[in-house]
Amino acid sequence: MFVFARLPLLPSRFLFKYKSTRLKAHRHCKNIRSLFCVGVCHISLLMLRTALQRFRDKWKSYRHRFVPWVVLNLSKNENTLRQVTEHCKDKLVPDEEVSQSLLKLFRLLPTSHGAHQGDLRAFQTHFLTKVKREEYHQYGGNPMCGHDAMLHSLGFYIERQPSTLPFAGTGVFVAKGLVPKGATVAMYPGTVYQAHEPILLQSIRNSFVFRCIDGVLVDGNDKGISKMVFKSCSGRDRMGPFLMSDSSWLTATPENPLAVGQYVNNCSNDCPANVCYQEYDVPDKFPIEFYQFLPNINYSQESRRPLRCVVLVSLRDITAGEELFSNYYTIVH
Repeated sequence: MFVFARLPLLPSRFLFKYKSTRLKAHRHCKNIRSLFCVGVCHISLLMLRTALQRFRDKWKSYRHRFVPWVVLNLSKNENTLRQVTEHCKDKLVPDEEVSQSLLKLFRLLPTSHGAHQGDLRAFQTHFLTKVKREEYHQYGGNPMCGHDAMLHSLGFYIERQPSTLPFAGTGVFVAKGLVPKGATVAMYPGTVYQAHEPILLQSIRNSFVFRCIDGVLVDGNDKGISKMVFKSCSGRDRMGPFLMSDSSWLTATPENPLAVGQYVNNCSNDCPANVCYQEYDVPDKFPIEFYQFLPNINYSQESRRPLRCVVLVSLRDITAGEELFSNYYTIVH
């Protein structure tokens, strides 16, 4: 016996309405997916554009230290090159003149407060015998602040300001006075590494590593691991009551106003160099009480070589308001 069950038939209007609802829902989901994909692509493009812009800005500030780029662009930037015939011709002024300029400034700077009172009194007695009394007592017998001391001793002072070059960040300007040709204008601060000493970690993403002609490196970065290394080495080295280096260049207000040379920007075809780098080895006769104003320290305590400093010397007269520009690379023939 067979039983046939009769299924009720749905009205055609209901089927059409049901299919239309499903079709609308499908289209709505498709639109949402499309909008989501468009949003993801837009965000990805924004992130990519931001990353490329940051890379471009970093590259513009770093490319002058990237040797392959320098080699490939030598012919395009011949005006930005400094060329010397021999190693000995790299010095614009004798080291004795650099020492005299530094001592003239350091004698007017305030001394360190890290020593004991008895040691400080002994130092002040020794200090007064070395300095012209009329020069020291002209301002009431008190040391002067950095800019005043620099203006009084050297006839000018410099300071950090936003650079006039696009994407160059901070620059160094002559704020007041006149810089004569051959004057010591600034110092390049930082930890000094011999050619065989490790600097790999410190050099990562670091555009402030200065390479001397003989392979000695000066790390002028005032942030990150470079800052920690300098403070550690500076606290390690001490000669009795006297500090052997100045770590205040790591702050916004360095005691030695010359210690801003790492912010001098590279010259361009439109802005030629008005200062140049010169290697300066601190002589043995340099007064030990003034080491506290030198913004450099050896990475290794066992280094047998004199302390290497790098100074910036003016190539011409520089007036107040001008920005300092240097050659980031020198070719020795």
